[in-house]
Amino acid sequence: CFQELPLAVFKRPHCFCTWTSSLFNINQQADKQQCADSGALNRTATSGSMAPPESGHYQVYHTPVLSRCKERMFLPQRSSSLVALSSFPGAGNTWVRHLIELVTGYYTGSFYFDGSLYNRGFKGEKDYWKSGRSICVKTHESGQKEIEMFDSAILLIRNPYRSLIAEFNRKCAGHLGHATEAQWDSKWPEFVSSYAPWWASHALSWLKFGQRLLVVHYEELQRALFPQLRLVAAFLNVSITEERLLCAQSNQDGHFKRPGAQRPSFDPFTPDMRRMIDSFILTVDQALQSRNFSGLPQEYLPR
Repeated sequence: CFQELPLAVFKRPHCFCTWTSSLFNINQQADKQQCADSGALNRTATSGSMAPPESGHYQVYHTPVLSRCKERMFLPQRSSSLVALSSFPGAGNTWVRHLIELVTGYYTGSFYFDGSLYNRGFKGEKDYWKSGRSICVKTHESGQKEIEMFDSAILLIRNPYRSLIAEFNRKCAGHLGHATEAQWDSKWPEFVSSYAPWWASHALSWLKFGQRLLVVHYEELQRALFPQLRLVAAFLNVSITEERLLCAQSNQDGHFKRPGAQRPSFDPFTPDMRRMIDSFILTVDQALQSRNFSGLPQEYLPR
């Protein structure tokens, strides 16, 4: 049954295979202390050394069936409505595209072309962004004309301190690399003075000119993956299954998660930089609330 059903449910001496269900959410797991260690299923068949899980608790495993959910395709019918996935660079656009593709089964497109993304499976990267064959289209644009080309948009916002570091690393060393100490010394100050205002103006422009918006905070997606993906799918008018949600959870990192949290050996943000960035945070927070969105997460706000 491992080749046919997505979940294996184990409680010694029985093993059952089953579909996922809205009545059973694998994300709502019990305290790990109540379960035997993760190697138990493999050992049980041979050694029988595992103590059974506490009464009423089961061990649940993904079967190889879930790997099939990585299969994606273009929309079967071209959409007349263009949906942007808009963010400031470094805000996690590639990661969110990856999650959207897993949870919907459809390719995302791009206003640009990045060969490294195409080669890693983002086949919508080569498609003309206005083709209507993609579920949404990546963009970092923030001009009124470009914004009004889209009928609706998911506005992805990330803490500017994190976004600036991520984008600086990407510009200096590619999607998976890290800037060198020399680059932090020579290029960082000019980068911040140029890019920090763009973090604010990007969000403000989409809030002003965007026709229909869903605001998604990167950190909320990290904290509450399933609820946030359900909101995104509903906004995109796509029905999703529990299998697809599990697929996104099981493969959420994708190919472009920068390894480790390598940072410069010093705090790259000077007091003047922090004053400037904090003022932008407050401005964007106020703009969100004035449009009846929830404000920025508390962790962004200056203390």
